[in-house]
Amino acid sequence: MYKIIYTESFVRRAKKFISKHPEILPQYEKTLKLLELNPAHPSLRLHRLKGRMSGLFSVSINITYRITILLLISKKEIIPIDIGHHDEVY
Repeated sequence: MYKIIYTESFVRRAKKFISKHPEILPQYEKTLKLLELNPAHPSLRLHRLKGRMSGLFSVSINITYRITILLLISKKEIIPIDIGHHDEVY
């Protein structure tokens, strides 16, 4: 199992995102639970980012929204970085 480490900046972003999109809350919570259990779960569509975001990964909340993360495999830690629309977080 992985541990999710929430930074203050991500918590602020997530609160703002959820307040704008309250209908996404159940999918967001499911995404976080799956991340802890198995970041490679197919429904998360985990993939490595390139370019200026190299070193980060992205997972899908749904077809429109993403969470960018720092995945530290050796420590089994996940640090969420940003959340939002596909075009906003990339």
